[in-house]
Amino acid sequence: MYRIGFDARRAFKNFGGLGNYSRSAITSLSQFFNYNEYFLYTPPYKDHPLFAFKNTSNITIRTPKGISAITTAYWREYSINKAIEKDQLDLYHGLTGELPLSRIDVPKIITIHDLDCHRYPMYYRRLDRWLFSARVSRSVKSANRIIAISKQTADDIVEFFGTDRSKIDIVHPSCDPQFYTPATEEKIQMVKQMYNLPKRFIVAMGAIEERKNVVSIVKALPRLPKDIKLYCFGRWTPYTLSIMATAEALGVRDRVTLIHDADFSLMPAIYSLAEALLYVSHTEGFGIPVLEGITYGVPVITSGGSSMVEAGGVAAMYVNPLSPSDIGDKIEMVLSSPTLKRSMIESGFDHAKQFRNDKAAEKLFEVYTKTINEYKR
Repeated sequence: MYRIGFDARRAFKNFGGLGNYSRSAITSLSQFFNYNEYFLYTPPYKDHPLFAFKNTSNITIRTPKGISAITTAYWREYSINKAIEKDQLDLYHGLTGELPLSRIDVPKIITIHDLDCHRYPMYYRRLDRWLFSARVSRSVKSANRIIAISKQTADDIVEFFGTDRSKIDIVHPSCDPQFYTPATEEKIQMVKQMYNLPKRFIVAMGAIEERKNVVSIVKALPRLPKDIKLYCFGRWTPYTLSIMATAEALGVRDRVTLIHDADFSLMPAIYSLAEALLYVSHTEGFGIPVLEGITYGVPVITSGGSSMVEAGGVAAMYVNPLSPSDIGDKIEMVLSSPTLKRSMIESGFDHAKQFRNDKAAEKLFEVYTKTINEYKR
């Protein structure tokens, strides 16, 4: 039995990709390797239905107390080592690429999701790039082992930080188990009314920001039948205004709907009604929405020549993300062929089996065991 600690801040504070990854890893490990004890270190949080994992008997949550509760950033960087020492951990895992600044005398692992701010700096503010690089480069050096969520990310770690590849393990993430079973008819009817969903629509997932490339989908709309609407589910950013301006200029404003911070638990019901899932980002560490789509059984159209190919395998349809005409042609191809749609869905079910949460937990725990044993030598 091991005592394993996690930097769990994003599990409780983030409802996007990093939060989903953190919650999935914690949930899967505590379920499939339930003989271990798991310690979650996080600032204070407000409860949420997605936090059901915290009620598991082998999970203990540590939050700052007293004066540390006021200065949580200081606690995470400098005071957390006292809690870790008291809990007598066998291993500490920074789930989102960060380790505390204070010394931790246990084997340490970090997961790096992407280095997009290095490869595509134009999509990030200079200060954000500098802060991210400073934190991650320090953590890369002090970690005993590094988990990359895709081959692309592993290649980037070697290229940008000069890390020895033997220090890196590729462990693909799983998606939330809610995508393993069909949505109830009650939830399907609820999302129909809640979002005023039309008879025919395609769905795009992810924050409405430049690198997610929703604008290319909007530019593809004029090539599609007029009854096809586009629904985008994701966090709004100032870039949202550019999307709407493009839709207005192309005369498709009435066919584009942007939903800010939709309830994640309703995504399977939305996928049940969608004609296809579009995820044509310029760059991603892996592309969990691609995996969610093929797991649930919706045709997925995504960017080729990127890490999304690892997520989609032979099940997804690939496009040039810089070409609205290619995107439009591939959408029309899927919409017009029931045989193709059925084939994509069936291939998706088969491909997604290797990413189930039990498989991801097994691979994570293999890395944990290897790291602990190497540390003891």
